[in-house]
Amino acid sequence: MGFLGKLFGKKEEEKAKSSPRVNVKQAATQASIEPAKVGIDGQFDESGLAKRVALALDQANISDTVGLWVAQTGSTVVLKYNPDAEGVLEQAKKIARGVDGATNVTAEPNS
Repeated sequence: MGFLGKLFGKKEEEKAKSSPRVNVKQAATQASIEPAKVGIDGQFDESGLAKRVALALDQANISDTVGLWVAQTGSTVVLKYNPDAEGVLEQAKKIARGVDGATNVTAEPNS
């Protein structure tokens, strides 16, 4: 199980496996939704950006065993982390910035 399954459930992981790669800009235009709300299947999803970032982290082979969580506030990706995730935090930020629909990335220590 990767970040997507750990954070959002096995159903989302299965959806990602059965869905072709989504063109976020095209899906947002066709469905008249914000790019941050495009899910991994191209449909409206309130947490679409966070799920696509989690999927990108999985595809980059970042271990999901570190204390790293992905959320979103609008088009801002919020990475919450424990001290054990500090070693992968910069790489995770870079990956998150590269996901379509992300306008900003913040990192906050998990309290």
